[in-house]
Amino acid sequence: MNRPLSAIAGGAAGMSLLSVMLVMFEVETRSQIGLFDVIARFVGLPGQTALGFVLFALAGIFAWPLLFISLENYLPLWPDPAVRGMGFAAAFWVIFIILGRGTLAGPILVMYGVTTLLAHLAYGFTLGAVYARLAETHP
Repeated sequence: MNRPLSAIAGGAAGMSLLSVMLVMFEVETRSQIGLFDVIARFVGLPGQTALGFVLFALAGIFAWPLLFISLENYLPLWPDPAVRGMGFAAAFWVIFIILGRGTLAGPILVMYGVTTLLAHLAYGFTLGAVYARLAETHP
């Protein structure tokens, strides 16, 4: 499979995993986070939760994977695309944690940081692993 389609397939697989992990955390916190509201607020449309979800999904399936393959040769870490994907996703986690934490404080803020980091690392690993497998770019 060609590289862009392989990356998009990796993004779709990673996005599925990331979404499940974030939704589980959202349920555990009884929607105190409002993840998709955060994205909608970030693009200047507060209260548009459905639009926030659509933007979240489109970015994770198309934008970030295509950015990943365009930066592939410049990403540090191991030659394994799955590990590079984790580093790539960790950079997005930093932005996510800064912009998305809202008014969280105390233990829930710590749980938010840990859970979202693990979710982003899982996304990056899946993105890189699926991409490497489909595009046959083994280290």
